Amino acid sequence: MTSDADAPTRRRARRKDDRPGEIIAAALRLFSERGFAATKLEDVATSAGIGKGTIYLYFPTKEHLFRAVVRQAVLPNLDAVAAMVADPNLAAADILRAMAERFLQLLDTDLTAIPKLVLAESGNFPALARFYAEEVVYKGMALIRGVLARGIERGEFRPVDLDGALPLFSSPLLLLALWKNSLGRHTDIQLDAHKIVATHLDVLLRGLAPDPQR
Repeated sequence: MTSDADAPTRRRARRKDDRPGEIIAAALRLFSERGFAATKLEDVATSAGIGKGTIYLYFPTKEHLFRAVVRQAVLPNLDAVAAMVADPNLAAADILRAMAERFLQLLDTDLTAIPKLVLAESGNFPALARFYAEEVVYKGMALIRGVLARGIERGEFRPVDLDGALPLFSSPLLLLALWKNSLGRHTDIQLDAHKIVATHLDVLLRGLAPDPQR
């Protein structure tokens, strides 16, 4: 049986357990606002409400922190898509629609700043670019390839070259993410993401539809 005197200790333990997640959330905000190079670990610590020296107990370098952001904030979304792909009862077209819908939900978050950050700073931080390619890009492309292959195998889609078709699904989504975190901040041009994604899916799925003459 615990006493009231133990409550502060329990709260401190819970606070310590939550701290890595709070640091990662703060880092994602600052990476989105400033980019990778301009973000300092000390700034992340201040944003997370911890001492400037405390952050080094969890993340010794900014590169370690960026990897943690990708693994804990980005990869769970790929895992969710992988679970859909693993469901044999889902049609390929429905999986593509669900993937696009998840993207639209993420478009309102800071996560969409990560691709722009990687592209903009890959020249100065090639190790981070390689990490992102291995952890996110390769896995994402494999998932899309698997969905397209399933659709072709089941007769939902007409036979197409998979390597040539891979960028067709993701390119407009990437454009929307980059626009939001670059030119979209400095112009009054408005891109309606929902209309663009809906039109894109309509055109893509019509293009993949089986040839009725075959």
